[in-house]
Amino acid sequence: MDKDMQEVLKKAEVLVEALPYIQTFNRKIIVVKYGGSAMSNEELQRNVIKDVTLLKLVGFRPIIVHGGGKAISNWVGKVGKEAKFINGLRVTDDETMEIAEMVLGRVNKQLVSMVQELGVKAVGISGKDGKMLRVKKKYSDGQDIGYVGDVESVDPKVLYDLLEDDYLPIVAPIGFDDEFNTYNINADDAACAIAKAVHAEKLAFLTDIEGVYKDINDKSSFISRMTCSEAEQLIAGGNIGGGMLPKLNNCTDAIKEGVHRVHILDGRIPHCLLLEIFTNKGIGTAFIDDEDEMK
Repeated sequence: MDKDMQEVLKKAEVLVEALPYIQTFNRKIIVVKYGGSAMSNEELQRNVIKDVTLLKLVGFRPIIVHGGGKAISNWVGKVGKEAKFINGLRVTDDETMEIAEMVLGRVNKQLVSMVQELGVKAVGISGKDGKMLRVKKKYSDGQDIGYVGDVESVDPKVLYDLLEDDYLPIVAPIGFDDEFNTYNINADDAACAIAKAVHAEKLAFLTDIEGVYKDINDKSSFISRMTCSEAEQLIAGGNIGGGMLPKLNNCTDAIKEGVHRVHILDGRIPHCLLLEIFTNKGIGTAFIDDEDEMK
């Protein structure tokens, strides 16, 4: 058999391997939290958008929730302000909130354009649209950090309407409080809240790490599949720190609230979403409910 035929057969095998997943997830909602280095590299950005567009075209109903922290920091610097963080949370005064909303709106429409270039209809919104993301003021260890919000409730109607009309919704993590003040929301938190509200089949976090390790210094301790109980034990053991701790909490929270699968993926790997969802082995860390593990 010549080399060209071998390549063709390999492609056919990949498609056959993907078929049961396409059948299983047809018409199911998948929420993709998009951020990190995959947003700042144009090639990776296009790969992610191609992945999500392909999911849409094979029958999934994807929703993108995006961040924009690096871009916000860049623009804060351009206006002569210094970005301030307390316990990893951006201190957001009036001016910083104005910049954040402007930058996230710009990022949002860039993503919309990229999706539509690939032939799929997309609509960019923020959590203020349709009164989707209502928040309360977030404090960091009792400290006032300005216009940073914790999601209190989600009204998913605008998302359902867009999905029903065959649009791919792209959501900027901005919300409002009871007085209709504007708040910045951590994109992971916004994605988690939205996934729970729409009863998503999957929630995928695109990050700058390969997934979860029992010991971050030991690459052989990588965990490809984890139940909520196992995640909670890992957290209680004190081995998880930094930005991974809130991610793990979001993962377990989403599973307990009815999201069927949660994935932490390395967004720096080209087509990581497709590799995780459409192949038997996958490449990231998948979180499942304890009851699923017993089946």
